[in-house]
Parts: sequence; structure tokens; C-alpha cells
Amino acid sequence: EKGYETGEHAPGLKLGGCGAYKAAHHIIKTHAKVWHSYNNTWRREQRGMVGISLTSGWGEPVDPHSQTDRDAAERYIQFHLGWFANPIYRGDYPEVMKNYVGKKSAQQGLGTSRLPTFSVQEKTYIKGTSDFLGIGHFTTRYVLQKNFPFLQVPSYHTDHDLAELVDPNWPAPGPKWLYSVPWGFRRLLNFIKTQYGNPLIYVTENGVSETAQCPQLCDEWRIQYLKGYINEILKALNDGVNVKGYTAWSLLDKFEWNKGFSERFGLYHIDFKNKNKPRYPKASVDYYKKIISANGFPNPRQVMS
Repeated sequence: EKGYETGEHAPGLKLGGCGAYKAAHHIIKTHAKVWHSYNNTWRREQRGMVGISLTSGWGEPVDPHSQTDRDAAERYIQFHLGWFANPIYRGDYPEVMKNYVGKKSAQQGLGTSRLPTFSVQEKTYIKGTSDFLGIGHFTTRYVLQKNFPFLQVPSYHTDHDLAELVDPNWPAPGPKWLYSVPWGFRRLLNFIKTQYGNPLIYVTENGVSETAQCPQLCDEWRIQYLKGYINEILKALNDGVNVKGYTAWSLLDKFEWNKGFSERFGLYHIDFKNKNKPRYPKASVDYYKKIISANGFPNPRQVMS
């Protein structure tokens, strides 16, 4: 979407209203081709797995008693996660995506929907092409219905007729978009379990960045973020969600899209100005090491009851 719709990221194309959908369409078909290639050629010998990793926030209705808000929150998830996961697990784009993009395309005077369609053969070929689902997750939004004018320029952002809100009380230690809302992760994981037949899940990205440098390497907010989110994954495991692994994002500070080196997700601080790029552990390193060694939260003290 940022590469082919708004042009913020490489390759910097501004193909409003159709570029992101076309790019996604090719990604999904290519993913399926790779899965089948592995399945037919190497799986028997190597016994490996091929999956896809998708990044999605969670959308929570502003008013859980309002059907309109609940529908808007459902659209939020379907236009993010469902866009890719639904074809792979259920054989086609989410119905709500097809309906909304089709309706908007017709209002804009187009003869066909801006959302491409899969042939019957493609649907069969794509469905089931994932041995596991990788999930990147960082934050949550409150969602409510918002109607956009018919004559607006076509855009992925206006196709789903919703507005995203945040609670000002949510901690926001890093960039403007990344609020710490741990409970949203458990809801997202349970949504995946329900929608896609409880697939094997690996959490491939979960973490928080800082925009201001912390000279003392005292990233207490990252410790709280990891604690909250990992706790919700453990709750999801108790719910019966099939989470097999977790990866904190990320080991080192790194080059972060169009933010360059200014946004730091690392457990280790990197001095980018030094030609040797020395690495320094932040406080979160020691905390995360303890979680890893205990494979969960350590319980160092047992008290007599």
C-alpha cells in the first residue's frame, strides 16, 4: 500500500485505488506458486514448511453494542489481515472487501472492480498454501463507521468506510502510530483461530521503537510492552490458539523503511555514527534473556501458602 498506493516506500508508485490491490494480487499468486513448487519438489526429502508472514493490527469497535461499529471493526481486519489470509485459507478475498471495493468502483464509473478477481482454478490453487501463518503485530485501533464522498479520488484508505481512533491514555513510547495495547493481540490471535481453522502460528514480529535516543539505555517502556504482549500470547495459548513461537522485533537497531536509522526497534543499541557500529545492550536485553531462559515469565520465588 505504501509502495504502490501512496508512494511513501519503494518503488514509490502512486497508483491510487488500484496499485496496492494489483501488487497484493501478484504476491498471493506468487506465494501459492512457491508453496506448490516446494510441496511437489522438496517437501518429501526435506520435510520443511512454507508459510507466509502477515502484519496486522487489531480493530476494536468504538461501541461494542453498535452493529455499525462492529461491522466497521470487522472491515478493518478483513482489509488488513483478511486481504491476504482469506485467499490462502478460504480460497478468495473477503466478501466485505469484494462488496465495498466493487460498490465504490461502480460509483466511480468503472466497468469492473478495482479489486482483481481470481479464476476458479486460481482459487483452488491458492487455497491451503500455508503450513503456518507468521504474524507481525504491533498495535490496536478503535474503529467506527465513516462515510467518504462518492466523488473522492479512488483510494484503498477510503474503500472501507471507517475511521481509526486511539485512546489518549494508551502508552505511545515510540512513533505516532505505535500505541501499546496488549489486549488487542489476544483478540487478533483468537480471530485467526476462529476464521482460519486454528492454523499453526509463529509470531514473527512484535516490539516497540523509540524515536528519542536513550543515552542510559534504560528502555523501561520496551520492557513493559514486551511483558504485556507476551502475557497476552500466553493467555491466547490458554484459549487454545496454536502459537508455536515468538520473535521479538528486533535484535538490533536497524534501517527502518523511510525512517532510516532514526527509529530504533532494537534490544541492542547501535552507534551508527561510529564506523565500527558498536552494539550496546539496552535494559530490555537482560529482561528478555530471563523470559527466554524460562520459556515464559520466570517465577523465582515460591511462597508457602
